[in-house]
Amino acid sequence: AVTTELGALAMADASLEVRVSPREEPALSGADRVEILLRPHAGAEARPLGRGASGGELSRVMLAIEVVVAGDDPVPTFVFDEVDAGVGGAAAIEIGRRLARLAERAQVIVVTHLAQVAAFSTNHLRVVKGGDGQVTASSVTQLEGDARIQEMARLLSGLPDSESGLAHARELVETAASLR
Repeated sequence: AVTTELGALAMADASLEVRVSPREEPALSGADRVEILLRPHAGAEARPLGRGASGGELSRVMLAIEVVVAGDDPVPTFVFDEVDAGVGGAAAIEIGRRLARLAERAQVIVVTHLAQVAAFSTNHLRVVKGGDGQVTASSVTQLEGDARIQEMARLLSGLPDSESGLAHARELVETAASLR
Protein backbone atom coordinates (compact mmCIF):
# COMPACT_ATOMS: atom_id res chain seq x y z
CA ALA A 1 0.00 0.00 0.00
CA VAL A 2 2.86 2.41 0.79
CA THR A 3 4.50 1.70 -2.57
CA THR A 4 1.20 2.53 -4.31
CA GLU A 5 1.04 5.85 -2.44
CA LEU A 6 4.64 6.61 -3.43
CA GLY A 7 3.68 6.14 -7.08
CA ALA A 8 1.04 8.84 -6.77
CA LEU A 9 3.55 11.15 -5.06
CA ALA A 10 5.88 11.41 -8.08
CA MET A 11 7.95 8.38 -7.06
CA ALA A 12 6.48 5.99 -9.63
CA ASP A 13 9.19 3.33 -9.56
CA ALA A 14 10.07 3.65 -5.88
CA SER A 15 9.67 0.82 -3.43
CA LEU A 16 10.03 0.52 0.30
CA GLU A 17 11.48 -2.53 1.99
CA VAL A 18 11.52 -3.38 5.68
CA ARG A 19 14.26 -5.70 6.88
CA VAL A 20 14.05 -7.34 10.28
CA SER A 21 17.10 -9.14 11.64
CA PRO A 22 17.88 -10.49 15.10
CA ARG A 23 20.33 -8.55 17.25
CA GLU A 24 23.24 -10.40 18.79
CA GLU A 25 22.23 -8.92 22.14
CA PRO A 26 18.76 -7.56 22.95
CA ALA A 27 18.64 -3.77 23.30
CA LEU A 28 16.22 -1.40 24.99
CA SER A 29 14.44 -1.11 21.64
CA GLY A 30 13.96 -4.87 21.35
CA ALA A 31 15.56 -8.11 20.23
CA ASP A 32 15.37 -7.29 16.51
CA ARG A 33 16.96 -4.65 14.32
CA VAL A 34 14.45 -3.06 11.96
CA GLU A 35 15.73 -1.20 8.92
CA ILE A 36 13.64 0.66 6.34
CA LEU A 37 15.20 0.75 2.89
CA LEU A 38 14.16 2.90 -0.07
CA ARG A 39 14.71 2.14 -3.72
CA PRO A 40 13.91 5.63 -5.09
CA HIS A 41 13.73 4.61 -8.75
CA ALA A 42 14.14 1.66 -11.08
CA GLY A 43 17.71 0.41 -11.23
CA ALA A 44 18.69 2.05 -7.96
CA GLU A 45 20.03 0.09 -5.04
CA ALA A 46 17.83 -0.09 -1.96
CA ARG A 47 19.52 2.00 0.73
CA PRO A 48 18.70 2.79 4.35
CA LEU A 49 16.11 5.53 4.36
CA GLY A 50 18.24 7.91 6.41
CA ARG A 51 21.27 7.62 4.10
CA GLY A 52 19.97 7.35 0.56
CA ALA A 53 16.96 9.66 0.37
CA SER A 54 16.74 13.38 -0.29
CA GLY A 55 14.74 15.60 2.04
CA GLY A 56 11.82 15.69 -0.38
CA GLU A 57 11.89 11.91 -0.78
CA LEU A 58 11.96 11.45 3.01
CA SER A 59 8.95 13.72 3.38
CA ARG A 60 7.01 11.87 0.66
CA VAL A 61 7.85 8.48 2.19
CA MET A 62 6.64 9.75 5.55
CA LEU A 63 3.47 11.12 3.95
CA ALA A 64 2.81 7.82 2.15
CA ILE A 65 3.26 5.82 5.36
CA GLU A 66 1.08 8.18 7.38
CA VAL A 67 -1.70 8.17 4.77
CA VAL A 68 -1.73 4.35 4.83
CA VAL A 69 -1.75 4.00 8.63
CA ALA A 70 -3.68 7.20 9.46
CA GLY A 71 -6.70 5.38 10.87
CA ASP A 72 -4.55 3.35 13.26
CA ASP A 73 -2.04 6.05 14.21
CA PRO A 74 -3.13 8.53 16.89
CA VAL A 75 -0.46 11.15 16.06
CA PRO A 76 -2.15 14.54 16.65
CA THR A 77 0.18 16.78 14.60
CA PHE A 78 2.34 16.34 11.50
CA VAL A 79 4.84 18.84 10.12
CA PHE A 80 5.97 18.48 6.50
CA ASP A 81 8.77 20.76 5.31
CA GLU A 82 8.74 21.03 1.53
CA VAL A 83 7.19 17.58 1.02
CA ASP A 84 6.65 18.78 -2.56
CA ALA A 85 10.34 19.43 -3.34
CA GLY A 86 11.18 18.50 -6.91
CA VAL A 87 7.60 17.99 -8.10
CA GLY A 88 4.90 20.07 -9.74
CA GLY A 89 1.70 19.77 -11.70
CA ALA A 90 -0.37 16.63 -11.17
CA ALA A 91 2.04 15.20 -8.58
CA ALA A 92 1.69 18.37 -6.49
CA ILE A 93 -2.10 18.06 -6.67
CA GLU A 94 -1.83 14.46 -5.43
CA ILE A 95 0.42 15.55 -2.56
CA GLY A 96 -2.13 18.22 -1.64
CA ARG A 97 -4.97 15.68 -1.74
CA ARG A 98 -3.14 13.29 0.55
CA LEU A 99 -2.22 16.05 2.98
CA ALA A 100 -5.87 17.11 3.09
CA ARG A 101 -6.90 13.49 3.70
CA LEU A 102 -4.41 13.23 6.55
CA ALA A 103 -5.71 16.55 7.94
CA GLU A 104 -9.15 15.00 8.41
CA ARG A 105 -7.73 13.12 11.42
CA ALA A 106 -4.83 15.28 12.63
CA GLN A 107 -3.38 18.76 12.52
CA VAL A 108 -1.11 19.03 9.47
CA ILE A 109 1.38 21.87 9.07
CA VAL A 110 3.01 22.14 5.65
CA VAL A 111 5.81 24.39 4.41
CA THR A 112 5.33 24.71 0.66
CA HIS A 113 6.21 26.92 -2.26
CA LEU A 114 3.64 25.32 -4.55
CA ALA A 115 0.19 26.81 -5.03
CA GLN A 116 -1.08 23.34 -6.02
CA VAL A 117 -0.37 22.13 -2.48
CA ALA A 118 -1.41 25.36 -0.72
CA ALA A 119 -4.80 25.21 -2.46
CA PHE A 120 -5.78 22.25 -0.27
CA SER A 121 -5.19 24.10 3.00
CA THR A 122 -7.97 25.22 5.30
CA ASN A 123 -5.70 27.82 6.93
CA HIS A 124 -3.08 29.55 4.80
CA LEU A 125 -0.22 31.34 6.53
CA ARG A 126 2.51 33.35 4.84
CA VAL A 127 5.89 33.52 6.56
CA VAL A 128 8.17 36.39 5.52
CA LYS A 129 11.76 36.84 6.67
CA GLY A 130 13.21 40.30 6.95
CA GLY A 131 15.71 42.24 8.91
CA ASP A 132 17.72 45.37 9.42
CA GLY A 133 21.10 43.95 8.40
CA GLN A 134 21.96 42.87 11.92
CA VAL A 135 18.92 40.95 13.09
CA THR A 136 16.74 38.68 10.99
CA ALA A 137 13.11 38.32 11.99
CA SER A 138 10.15 36.42 10.59
CA SER A 139 6.54 37.50 10.47
CA VAL A 140 3.49 35.31 10.01
CA THR A 141 0.24 36.47 8.43
CA GLN A 142 -2.95 34.47 8.04
CA LEU A 143 -4.28 34.83 4.51
CA GLU A 144 -7.96 34.72 3.61
CA GLY A 145 -10.07 35.61 0.60
CA ASP A 146 -8.37 37.86 -1.95
CA ALA A 147 -5.09 37.96 0.00
CA ARG A 148 -4.86 34.16 -0.21
CA ILE A 149 -5.61 34.19 -3.94
CA GLN A 150 -2.96 36.90 -4.50
CA GLU A 151 -0.35 34.88 -2.59
CA MET A 152 -1.15 31.78 -4.61
CA ALA A 153 -0.91 33.84 -7.81
CA ARG A 154 2.51 35.03 -6.63
CA LEU A 155 3.57 31.43 -6.05
CA LEU A 156 2.38 30.51 -9.55
CA SER A 157 3.66 33.46 -11.58
CA GLY A 158 5.95 35.48 -9.35
CA LEU A 159 3.44 38.35 -9.50
CA PRO A 160 0.60 38.83 -7.00
CA ASP A 161 -1.55 40.79 -9.48
CA SER A 162 -1.10 38.85 -12.73
CA GLU A 163 -4.56 38.28 -14.23
CA SER A 164 -3.63 34.82 -15.48
CA GLY A 165 -2.01 33.98 -12.13
CA LEU A 166 -5.10 35.15 -10.24
CA ALA A 167 -7.40 33.14 -12.51
CA HIS A 168 -5.24 30.04 -12.08
CA ALA A 169 -5.14 30.51 -8.29
CA ARG A 170 -8.95 30.73 -8.16
CA GLU A 171 -9.20 27.61 -10.32
CA LEU A 172 -6.80 25.72 -8.03
CA VAL A 173 -8.80 26.62 -4.91
CA GLU A 174 -12.03 25.47 -6.60
CA THR A 175 -10.38 22.27 -7.84
CA ALA A 176 -8.95 21.49 -4.41
CA ALA A 177 -12.35 22.02 -2.79
CA SER A 178 -13.95 19.58 -5.24
CA LEU A 179 -11.21 16.94 -4.73
CA ARG A 180 -11.19 16.97 -0.92
